[in-house]
Amino acid sequence: MHPTELLRQFEEKARAVQTVVRRVSHWREAVRYAVDLTVERGGRTLAPMNLPPEASQSLEDATPIGTVEILRPPLRNHLQDIHTGLTPADWAIAETGTLVLDSTSEDLRIATMLSEVHVAVVPAGRIRADSLELKGEIASLQKNGPRYVAFISGASRTADIERVLTIGVHGPQELHVLILEEDAS
Repeated sequence: MHPTELLRQFEEKARAVQTVVRRVSHWREAVRYAVDLTVERGGRTLAPMNLPPEASQSLEDATPIGTVEILRPPLRNHLQDIHTGLTPADWAIAETGTLVLDSTSEDLRIATMLSEVHVAVVPAGRIRADSLELKGEIASLQKNGPRYVAFISGASRTADIERVLTIGVHGPQELHVLILEEDAS
């Protein structure tokens, strides 16, 4: 499947499960989005995990003093305080609008599962047609021992209480996926 079609399909499927999808041209824009979203939603904290160096520097520049506190590991010390988690995603699956993250790090799991809002950044070139295309890549992760690989499709939801759909019971209330354009670093 052509990369443009993969991107279009991913966006369509992700939006179908109430995921907010945006395209960004660089990490600086992604960081600014996460900080602005945190402020807009009334949040006071941001937990950035496993960001590349250029994103970490952008985080310092994008956070006005006194607006958003940047939470640092260990996040176990902030379990009740995380408003927004900002993480990279390793891959995305176009067929289902799903993100795939190597979540072996406890801090990454906490940022993605215990935040009110999760902002994930995935490079456009890491979108695959379906989960079968990830078989080899996930197997290569296992070479260094067992891994915790998370597949995330939309915000947390359940309908097990009298069949009433409830959002955010077992994880974030909102999922925002920022697709890093192909030509971006």
